[in-house]
Amino acid sequence: MKIDAHQHFWQPGRGDYGWLTPGLGELYRDFLPADLAPLISAAGVERTIVVQAAPSLAETRYLLALAAHEPSIGGVVGWVPMLAPEAPAFIAELARDPKFKGVRPMLQDLPDDNWIANPALERAVEALLAHDLAFDALIFARHVDALETFAARFPQLRIVVDHGAKPPVRDGHVGWRRWADGIARLARLPNIHCKLSGLASEAAPGWTEATLQPYVDHILNVFGPARLMWGSDWPVLNMNGDYLLWHSVTNTLLASLSDAARDAIFGANARAFYRVV
Repeated sequence: MKIDAHQHFWQPGRGDYGWLTPGLGELYRDFLPADLAPLISAAGVERTIVVQAAPSLAETRYLLALAAHEPSIGGVVGWVPMLAPEAPAFIAELARDPKFKGVRPMLQDLPDDNWIANPALERAVEALLAHDLAFDALIFARHVDALETFAARFPQLRIVVDHGAKPPVRDGHVGWRRWADGIARLARLPNIHCKLSGLASEAAPGWTEATLQPYVDHILNVFGPARLMWGSDWPVLNMNGDYLLWHSVTNTLLASLSDAARDAIFGANARAFYRVV
Protein backbone atom coordinates (compact mmCIF):
# COMPACT_ATOMS: atom_id res chain seq x y z
CA MET A 1 0.00 0.00 0.00
CA LYS A 2 1.44 3.36 -1.08
CA ILE A 3 0.65 6.12 1.38
CA ASP A 4 1.04 9.88 1.22
CA ALA A 5 1.90 10.55 4.85
CA HIS A 6 1.23 14.29 4.80
CA GLN A 7 -1.38 16.35 2.95
CA HIS A 8 -4.11 18.85 3.74
CA PHE A 9 -7.70 19.66 2.88
CA TRP A 10 -9.27 23.00 3.70
CA GLN A 11 -12.04 25.47 2.98
CA PRO A 12 -10.97 29.05 3.77
CA GLY A 13 -14.59 30.07 4.17
CA ARG A 14 -14.74 28.06 7.39
CA GLY A 15 -12.78 30.89 8.99
CA ASP A 16 -10.31 29.11 11.28
CA TYR A 17 -7.16 29.29 9.12
CA GLY A 18 -5.51 32.45 10.42
CA TRP A 19 -2.44 31.99 8.22
CA LEU A 20 -4.41 31.34 5.03
CA THR A 21 -4.98 34.76 3.50
CA PRO A 22 -5.73 36.03 -0.04
CA GLY A 23 -2.08 37.05 -0.26
CA LEU A 24 -1.18 33.37 -0.68
CA GLY A 25 -2.70 33.39 -4.14
CA GLU A 26 -3.83 30.05 -5.43
CA LEU A 27 -3.71 28.44 -1.97
CA TYR A 28 -6.59 30.65 -0.95
CA ARG A 29 -9.35 28.39 -2.23
CA ASP A 30 -11.00 25.12 -1.34
CA PHE A 31 -8.85 21.99 -1.61
CA LEU A 32 -10.93 18.85 -1.23
CA PRO A 33 -10.67 15.11 -1.98
CA ALA A 34 -11.93 15.53 -5.54
CA ASP A 35 -8.99 17.87 -6.25
CA LEU A 36 -6.44 15.35 -4.98
CA ALA A 37 -8.01 12.22 -6.48
CA PRO A 38 -6.45 12.40 -9.97
CA LEU A 39 -3.01 13.14 -8.52
CA ILE A 40 -2.89 10.21 -6.12
CA SER A 41 -4.33 7.98 -8.83
CA ALA A 42 -1.51 8.95 -11.20
CA ALA A 43 1.09 8.39 -8.45
CA GLY A 44 -0.39 5.04 -7.41
CA VAL A 45 -1.10 6.30 -3.88
CA GLU A 46 -3.89 4.37 -2.17
CA ARG A 47 -4.22 6.16 1.16
CA THR A 48 -3.30 9.54 2.59
CA ILE A 49 -2.80 11.03 6.02
CA VAL A 50 -4.65 14.35 6.30
CA VAL A 51 -2.93 16.74 8.70
CA GLN A 52 -4.56 19.65 10.49
CA ALA A 53 -3.91 23.16 9.20
CA ALA A 54 -5.81 25.15 11.84
CA PRO A 55 -5.38 25.12 15.64
CA SER A 56 -9.00 24.27 16.34
CA LEU A 57 -11.04 21.29 17.41
CA ALA A 58 -13.63 22.36 14.86
CA GLU A 59 -11.22 21.79 11.98
CA THR A 60 -10.23 18.38 13.36
CA ARG A 61 -13.88 17.35 13.49
CA TYR A 62 -14.37 18.71 9.98
CA LEU A 63 -11.48 16.56 8.67
CA LEU A 64 -12.86 13.49 10.42
CA ALA A 65 -16.23 14.14 8.79
CA LEU A 66 -14.50 14.28 5.39
CA ALA A 67 -12.64 11.05 6.19
CA ALA A 68 -15.86 9.25 7.06
CA HIS A 69 -16.98 9.55 3.43
CA GLU A 70 -13.59 9.31 1.68
CA PRO A 71 -11.97 5.85 1.51
CA SER A 72 -8.61 7.28 0.36
CA ILE A 73 -8.15 9.03 3.72
CA GLY A 74 -6.31 6.52 5.86
CA GLY A 75 -6.06 8.79 8.88
CA VAL A 76 -6.37 12.27 10.32
CA VAL A 77 -3.78 14.05 12.44
CA GLY A 78 -5.72 16.69 14.34
CA TRP A 79 -5.30 19.39 16.94
CA VAL A 80 -6.20 19.52 20.61
CA PRO A 81 -5.38 22.14 23.27
CA MET A 82 -2.78 19.94 24.93
CA LEU A 83 -2.30 22.12 28.01
CA ALA A 84 -6.02 22.48 28.72
CA PRO A 85 -7.45 20.51 31.64
CA GLU A 86 -9.92 18.99 29.19
CA ALA A 87 -7.20 17.71 26.83
CA PRO A 88 -7.45 14.05 27.90
CA ALA A 89 -11.23 14.14 27.45
CA PHE A 90 -10.92 15.73 24.01
CA ILE A 91 -8.38 13.08 22.98
CA ALA A 92 -10.62 10.28 24.25
CA GLU A 93 -13.58 11.72 22.35
CA LEU A 94 -11.69 12.05 19.06
CA ALA A 95 -10.10 8.61 19.47
CA ARG A 96 -13.54 7.03 19.23
CA ASP A 97 -13.23 7.70 15.50
CA PRO A 98 -10.95 4.97 14.07
CA LYS A 99 -9.48 7.42 11.53
CA PHE A 100 -8.15 9.74 14.24
CA LYS A 101 -4.45 8.87 14.33
CA GLY A 102 -2.63 11.60 16.24
CA VAL A 103 -2.18 15.27 17.08
CA ARG A 104 -0.10 18.19 15.88
CA PRO A 105 0.23 21.41 17.93
CA MET A 106 1.86 23.51 15.13
CA LEU A 107 5.02 24.18 17.16
CA GLN A 108 6.54 26.41 14.46
CA ASP A 109 3.83 29.02 15.06
CA LEU A 110 3.94 29.14 18.86
CA PRO A 111 5.68 32.16 20.44
CA ASP A 112 7.62 29.96 22.89
CA ASP A 113 10.17 27.73 21.15
CA ASN A 114 10.40 25.65 24.35
CA TRP A 115 6.66 25.02 24.65
CA ILE A 116 6.96 21.32 23.87
CA ALA A 117 9.38 20.80 26.80
CA ASN A 118 6.71 21.84 29.33
CA PRO A 119 6.21 19.01 31.86
CA ALA A 120 2.54 20.02 32.12
CA LEU A 121 1.93 18.25 28.80
CA GLU A 122 2.15 14.91 30.60
CA ARG A 123 -1.61 14.40 31.04
CA ALA A 124 -2.27 14.95 27.34
CA VAL A 125 0.60 12.66 26.34
CA GLU A 126 -0.64 9.95 28.68
CA ALA A 127 -3.98 10.15 26.88
CA LEU A 128 -2.25 9.84 23.50
CA LEU A 129 -0.42 6.75 24.71
CA ALA A 130 -3.58 5.25 26.21
CA HIS A 131 -5.30 5.50 22.82
CA ASP A 132 -2.25 4.42 20.77
CA LEU A 133 -1.99 7.77 19.00
CA ALA A 134 0.99 9.51 17.40
CA PHE A 135 2.48 13.00 17.59
CA ASP A 136 3.51 15.18 14.62
CA ALA A 137 6.24 17.75 15.34
CA LEU A 138 6.17 20.76 13.02
CA ILE A 139 9.55 22.30 13.82
CA PHE A 140 12.58 24.22 12.67
CA ALA A 141 16.13 23.62 13.90
CA ARG A 142 15.53 26.11 16.73
CA HIS A 143 13.05 23.68 18.31
CA VAL A 144 15.43 20.71 18.47
CA ASP A 145 16.50 21.13 22.10
CA ALA A 146 12.93 21.25 23.35
CA LEU A 147 11.74 18.37 21.18
CA GLU A 148 14.69 16.27 22.29
CA THR A 149 13.66 16.86 25.92
CA PHE A 150 10.04 15.97 25.12
CA ALA A 151 10.91 12.80 23.21
CA ALA A 152 13.27 11.60 25.94
CA ARG A 153 10.60 12.26 28.58
CA PHE A 154 8.05 10.14 26.70
CA PRO A 155 10.05 7.32 25.04
CA GLN A 156 6.91 5.28 24.28
CA LEU A 157 5.31 8.07 22.24
CA ARG A 158 5.58 7.73 18.47
CA ILE A 159 6.85 11.08 17.17
CA VAL A 160 7.42 12.16 13.58
CA VAL A 161 9.25 15.30 12.48
CA ASP A 162 7.33 16.97 9.69
CA HIS A 163 9.13 18.14 6.54
CA GLY A 164 12.59 17.09 7.68
CA ALA A 165 12.53 19.94 10.23
CA LYS A 166 12.29 22.44 7.36
CA PRO A 167 15.94 22.79 6.34
CA PRO A 168 17.02 26.23 5.04
CA VAL A 169 17.34 25.01 1.45
CA ARG A 170 16.86 28.41 -0.20
CA ASP A 171 19.72 29.85 1.87
CA GLY A 172 22.30 27.46 0.50
CA HIS A 173 24.93 26.56 3.08
CA VAL A 174 23.72 29.19 5.55
CA GLY A 175 22.09 27.32 8.41
CA TRP A 176 23.07 23.89 7.12
CA ARG A 177 25.20 22.93 10.11
CA ARG A 178 22.63 23.84 12.75
CA TRP A 179 19.90 21.96 10.89
CA ALA A 180 22.06 18.94 10.04
CA ASP A 181 23.39 18.55 13.58
CA GLY A 182 19.96 19.07 15.08
CA ILE A 183 18.18 16.47 13.02
CA ALA A 184 21.01 14.01 13.64
CA ARG A 185 20.50 14.47 17.38
CA LEU A 186 16.78 13.79 17.04
CA ALA A 187 17.46 10.68 14.97
CA ARG A 188 19.41 9.18 17.88
CA LEU A 189 16.12 8.83 19.77
CA PRO A 190 14.43 5.63 18.52
CA ASN A 191 10.88 6.93 19.00
CA ILE A 192 11.43 9.80 16.54
CA HIS A 193 10.67 9.30 12.85
CA CYS A 194 10.84 11.79 9.98
CA LYS A 195 8.75 12.79 6.97
CA LEU A 196 10.39 13.21 3.60
CA SER A 197 8.07 16.06 2.72
CA GLY A 198 7.99 19.84 2.43
CA LEU A 199 11.54 20.19 1.11
CA ALA A 200 10.46 21.80 -2.15
CA SER A 201 8.60 24.46 -0.17
CA GLU A 202 11.85 25.40 1.57
CA ALA A 203 13.80 25.73 -1.69
CA ALA A 204 14.06 28.72 -4.00
CA PRO A 205 12.00 28.63 -7.21
CA GLY A 206 13.62 26.56 -9.93
CA TRP A 207 14.90 23.87 -7.56
CA THR A 208 16.15 20.62 -9.06
CA GLU A 209 16.98 17.13 -7.86
CA ALA A 210 20.53 18.35 -7.26
CA THR A 211 19.22 21.14 -5.02
CA LEU A 212 17.49 18.70 -2.70
CA GLN A 213 19.95 15.78 -2.91
CA PRO A 214 22.17 16.81 0.06
CA TYR A 215 19.14 17.23 2.34
CA VAL A 216 17.52 13.96 1.34
CA ASP A 217 20.86 12.15 1.69
CA HIS A 218 21.41 13.54 5.18
CA ILE A 219 17.91 12.71 6.37
CA LEU A 220 18.24 9.19 4.96
CA ASN A 221 21.68 8.77 6.50
CA VAL A 222 20.62 9.71 10.04
CA PHE A 223 17.17 8.12 10.16
CA GLY A 224 17.60 5.20 7.79
CA PRO A 225 14.81 3.95 5.54
CA ALA A 226 12.98 2.26 8.43
CA ARG A 227 12.03 5.58 10.05
CA LEU A 228 11.28 7.69 6.99
CA MET A 229 7.92 8.23 5.31
CA TRP A 230 7.10 10.06 2.10
CA GLY A 231 4.59 12.88 2.10
CA SER A 232 3.51 15.43 -0.48
CA ASP A 233 2.55 18.41 1.71
CA TRP A 234 -0.10 19.09 -0.93
CA PRO A 235 -1.51 21.65 -1.59
CA VAL A 236 1.20 23.79 0.09
CA LEU A 237 3.54 22.06 -2.36
CA ASN A 238 1.78 23.86 -5.22
CA MET A 239 3.49 27.12 -4.26
CA ASN A 240 6.84 25.75 -5.47
CA GLY A 241 6.25 22.49 -7.29
CA ASP A 242 3.52 19.99 -7.96
CA TYR A 243 2.45 16.58 -6.73
CA LEU A 244 3.69 14.37 -9.54
CA LEU A 245 6.98 16.25 -9.87
CA TRP A 246 7.78 15.83 -6.17
CA HIS A 247 6.78 12.16 -6.31
CA SER A 248 9.03 11.60 -9.32
CA VAL A 249 11.98 13.53 -7.88
CA THR A 250 11.81 11.61 -4.61
CA ASN A 251 11.77 8.32 -6.48
CA THR A 252 14.89 9.40 -8.35
CA LEU A 253 16.66 10.57 -5.20
CA LEU A 254 15.96 7.22 -3.52
CA ALA A 255 16.75 5.09 -6.59
CA SER A 256 19.85 3.57 -5.01
CA LEU A 257 17.82 1.93 -2.24
CA SER A 258 16.47 -1.58 -2.40
CA ASP A 259 12.87 -2.19 -3.44
CA ALA A 260 12.04 -3.09 0.15
CA ALA A 261 13.49 0.17 1.49
CA ARG A 262 11.60 2.25 -1.07
CA ASP A 263 8.38 0.36 -0.31
CA ALA A 264 8.88 1.18 3.36
CA ILE A 265 9.40 4.90 2.74
CA PHE A 266 6.51 5.16 0.27
CA GLY A 267 3.98 3.33 2.39
CA ALA A 268 4.83 0.58 4.86
CA ASN A 269 6.38 2.89 7.46
CA ALA A 270 3.44 5.28 7.46
CA ARG A 271 1.01 2.39 7.62
CA ALA A 272 2.69 1.05 10.75
CA PHE A 273 3.30 4.45 12.36
CA TYR A 274 -0.27 5.69 11.92
CA ARG A 275 -1.94 2.28 12.28
CA VAL A 276 -3.57 2.57 8.84
CA VAL A 277 -5.91 -0.32 8.02
